[in-house]
Amino acid sequence: MAEPTTPADTTGQVLELNIGNPAHGGHFVARHEGRVVFVRHALPGERVLARVTDGGTDAGFWRADTVQVLEPSEHRVAHPWQPADALLAAGAGGVPVGGAEFGHIALAEQRRLKAAVFAEQLQRLARIDRDVEVEPAGEEHDGGLGWRTRTAFAVDASGRLAMHAHRSEELIPVQQMPLAVDAINALALWDVDLAGVARVEVAAPANGSVPLVLLIPETGTSPGRLAEVAAAVAAGADRPVSVAVWEPEQQQLTRLRGRSWVLESCGKHEFRVTGDGFWQIHRQAPQILTGAVLDGVRPQPGERVADLYAGAGLFTAPLAAAVGGSGRVLSVEGAAGTSRDARKNLHAVPQVEIVQGRVDRVLRSQYPPRRGRSGRQPAGRLDAVVLDPPRAGAGRTVVRQLDELRPRVVGYVACDPASFARDLGYFLSLGWELDTLRVFDLYPHTHHMESFASLRPPAPVGR
Repeated sequence: MAEPTTPADTTGQVLELNIGNPAHGGHFVARHEGRVVFVRHALPGERVLARVTDGGTDAGFWRADTVQVLEPSEHRVAHPWQPADALLAAGAGGVPVGGAEFGHIALAEQRRLKAAVFAEQLQRLARIDRDVEVEPAGEEHDGGLGWRTRTAFAVDASGRLAMHAHRSEELIPVQQMPLAVDAINALALWDVDLAGVARVEVAAPANGSVPLVLLIPETGTSPGRLAEVAAAVAAGADRPVSVAVWEPEQQQLTRLRGRSWVLESCGKHEFRVTGDGFWQIHRQAPQILTGAVLDGVRPQPGERVADLYAGAGLFTAPLAAAVGGSGRVLSVEGAAGTSRDARKNLHAVPQVEIVQGRVDRVLRSQYPPRRGRSGRQPAGRLDAVVLDPPRAGAGRTVVRQLDELRPRVVGYVACDPASFARDLGYFLSLGWELDTLRVFDLYPHTHHMESFASLRPPAPVGR
């Protein structure tokens, strides 16, 4: 009797799975005939039916999406956003939008799962065991909704606002974004004919200042058509709104209505953030992270501090206030437009030096190593360093440069536990110690989290 054959591509096959531990990236681990399957929209302990979304006989693992729950977890709740509800979407023969993959989980359990993922990354990549607690962003009386001050949308073939399904080009029309602040939903962009626009990015500052709508046009869209869209956006809004066009390939920003930037604030400091420039997304994130940085680094009057991957100056401004006129803050940012924002935001603060460029190159230029009898020593000194790298992390080269400079403390702000744990491993291998570690739930209903760590250098030889 011939043995049954397995199709080369198992995409679309429905499997019955028992769900195990959470994995980094918003998945949960299951096994099918010995093969690992990363399942979304499930919970540990559940028995589910899941449709394979990415699989093949030669693949090291498969991906799957829950379509039916046979035995639910006690932590499963009703999803707060119907288009992102995987079970509703499957029942209608469709797929959910991405960006709210933990919405089916009670908030307290979301944080417990995130803590487990963070601790697992520390153990696996940094070889360190550490208890992790994920802190909520203040009092989440709104059930973890209404926190996004920035969000991005696609536009479907009919010119209507849409969002992508996870790891897919499929577009799903949307009529609301419950994770976004009221000011974004109040723009009612889903009622605007966006034909000729490929993507829309919206920024609505938590301080209530004028929001900005960025239109990323399709190739060949005329300026006249974009002006029509801008007029429709302004007409449909219940408050003043700025509209600009951003062309990423040309790195060109064109103002159509209002201004091409938003005014953000944190404490007593105000920040101009132009176009698609970076700013923390959660409405409370600037205050939470600034507080963590200042508590963990404790900059002193007269100290020399570096703020690496500094953006528009969120951390630079309070660091400069702490070190005072007798100190110095070096602000390094790679994006030219964001670095220009930093110059505008900090032009009246003489103790700040703003340099645009890659962090490793700027450090090499500002603090060139020199050789002496005692070996390789940097030509300058830094008392403290704050770094807030992109999702990819700082990397081995920057970690080694900071080790050569030997500041008394490095404060590391991270948005990805895997890249942070990898970089932490580099520090630990050079003798550094992990001191403070705080993890914040600044992305409720998603698998993402933000963290702050303070790292201390090894004691000098002979002490």
